[in-house]
Amino acid sequence: MTTVLITDDQPLQRFGFRMLLESQDDMTVLGEASNGSEAIRMTAELHPDVVLMDIRMPGLDGIEATRRIAATGDRTRVLILTTFDLDEYAYAGLRAGASGFLVKDARPEELLSGIRSVASGDAVVAPGLTRRLLDTYARHLPTGDGTADVSPDDARLSALTEREREILTVIGKGWTNTEIATRLHLAESTVKTHVGRILAKTGSRDRIQAVILAYDTKLVEPS
Repeated sequence: MTTVLITDDQPLQRFGFRMLLESQDDMTVLGEASNGSEAIRMTAELHPDVVLMDIRMPGLDGIEATRRIAATGDRTRVLILTTFDLDEYAYAGLRAGASGFLVKDARPEELLSGIRSVASGDAVVAPGLTRRLLDTYARHLPTGDGTADVSPDDARLSALTEREREILTVIGKGWTNTEIATRLHLAESTVKTHVGRILAKTGSRDRIQAVILAYDTKLVEPS
């Protein structure tokens, strides 16, 4: 059973999410929070598997709430729901420690699949949005101490094989495992093995963090 905390300042939005999630046999809604402060408090009390996190809310916003929840080291993972075209803070939310993001107009089955993926330790990266989002904001990333660019020779990449660097690069471009397997002529099981090794070797918590690493180390450049 996957337990979920819904965080959104719109009561009708929370109601819709609750109705959808409670229609599933494998999901339980533990509670609803209307702002970031409530989300932090309720997460500490209830320890949900997943927090659905809005970004723009009165008081403490979803970015800072995500950062504080992630900093606790608890097993709870955060899935950001954003209207990308209007919300310029989605990337900051991922940097804060969210395990993924979806747009609020995603189909119900996409949201449910996303929650299950995040709860199982995977990350939710909508490929079409990944490229748009990171291309827009990666150019504003800090570079190490703020003065020097980070290169593909970054120490975080030193343990990777040539194939693993190649796969990390296309992960950064938003390719799914299926796309990687097809385009690089690999079995999908092999791709999953490579991705697991990349995460372990680079200390990336999940696929989202691997995408960010690819940009941080200049394996992928904003277009």
